[in-house]
Amino acid sequence: MASMNRRTFLGGLAATGFTIVPRRVLGGQGYTPPSDMILLAQVGCGTQAQRQVNCGMVGRKDLQFVAVVDPNQNSQNYLDWSVPYGNRGRIREFTGEAKWGEGDTAPRAGRDVAKNIIETYYAKNNRPSKGIRAYEDYREMLEKETDIQGVVAITPDHQHASINIAALKKGKAAIAHKPIANLLWEVHRLLAVARESPATSHLLAYSNSPGRHLLAAWIKSGVIGHVKEVHNWTNRPQWPHGMREYYKQGPPIPEGFNWALWQGPEPERIYHPGYTHTVYRGWYAYGAGCLGDMGHYSLWQPYRILNLGIPEWVETTASHTVQADLGNRRETPSQVAFPHASSMRWHHPATADRPAVDTFWYDGGMRPQTPDELLVDNQSLEAEGMLFVGEKGKILCDFRGSSTPRLIPASRQAAFEGQVEAGEFDRTSAEDEWANAIRKGTKSNGRFENVAALAYAVSMASIALRQPYKRLHFNLEKMEFSEFNAAKKVHVRNEAATKLIKRENQRPEWDKLIG
Repeated sequence: MASMNRRTFLGGLAATGFTIVPRRVLGGQGYTPPSDMILLAQVGCGTQAQRQVNCGMVGRKDLQFVAVVDPNQNSQNYLDWSVPYGNRGRIREFTGEAKWGEGDTAPRAGRDVAKNIIETYYAKNNRPSKGIRAYEDYREMLEKETDIQGVVAITPDHQHASINIAALKKGKAAIAHKPIANLLWEVHRLLAVARESPATSHLLAYSNSPGRHLLAAWIKSGVIGHVKEVHNWTNRPQWPHGMREYYKQGPPIPEGFNWALWQGPEPERIYHPGYTHTVYRGWYAYGAGCLGDMGHYSLWQPYRILNLGIPEWVETTASHTVQADLGNRRETPSQVAFPHASSMRWHHPATADRPAVDTFWYDGGMRPQTPDELLVDNQSLEAEGMLFVGEKGKILCDFRGSSTPRLIPASRQAAFEGQVEAGEFDRTSAEDEWANAIRKGTKSNGRFENVAALAYAVSMASIALRQPYKRLHFNLEKMEFSEFNAAKKVHVRNEAATKLIKRENQRPEWDKLIG
């Protein structure tokens, strides 16, 4: 179907008259005038996009989705981590179609499904509901949909950098899921493009909760003195990890699924459903593990509050798989998949404003040792959480650091209660943040540049996990990893780690795009 430019789209709405066009599109009290409508494209039409976009953002009156993109057309081979058919119930409630997906034998998704959800909702809510274009390739969409103002991308991690770069180079806002990229070099390149582009970017992990501001106020007031350590832990993963090698064979490629396009910058591999639709997260090639998935929500809070820069070094530990081969016992870390459980430590040197800070991450059920202050109250650490360790005490938070923090032990919290409040702060919601930035032509507080230090840290860790128990120093200027030789007091380049900074055997067309 031919593309329709913004002027034609909005002018056509105004020309059709009140009998067809909803008043909120034409303007007036309580309605959104055409000049305030934000035209968007959705890139990625899986189950996560159904939750956040198709049954979420689509409901906003100031957003108009005009295109959807996914290499998969329409299939019932998706995974849904909510209750069985959880998304189907969500879609039925959102669209008002009580029998949506009736007869499906598994979760359904794909570009045609996203198009159907959006058009059904728009039609039932007096919104322009015809002519939403469905594309297989986001590059074709960006060439044809010249009037869109932004791209909302929720895809497998290995595609994030190229989609975000392509959008920003076209002057379109990049509203994206975490991580901003799953390789260190791609993080570096994307940040350079984001700084140069006049369009805003926004990471959907951005948070502006009152609890975060209260936590910041406590830390900045010095209630626990200078923060020395931050510990963050999760009971994830919820998807397969620990694979030892890529699949050597697989079933036929499903009809309507462009497997070559789905692989994006990755070199050609045999199709296997174990790479796709949510389970991609466990593979280094396609995902970013637990840390890349959830750490952007949680660790972004201490990075913002403590103004942590790019770590000086990273050190990791990882669970291993023991293999017996003719009596030989091997415990080598997998080079293709994230471990079942891991922990990591980043070091942030002292600055003029604060002493050195070490941040720690734990996943796979691992967590810090129980603080003595909790044992006083006969308590233990929850399955997920965040702990700030200062010179004068400790603050315990929820996993994301976004709800009410508390001093431990309870007696100290009781004595401190109400002494330091969050004060006045901008209460703009995360979604309004990026929508307002697009509308006003400004930069979002959730822009990629503002998560740069954490994005580098996450990518550093995914490399270090393949060489656990080594302290890897990172030099951004040289774009290399090294190990410190204490005897000679020199840094020695680590070739194996440095090699992992860039994607090996990346396809030429993505070389041109990513750089």
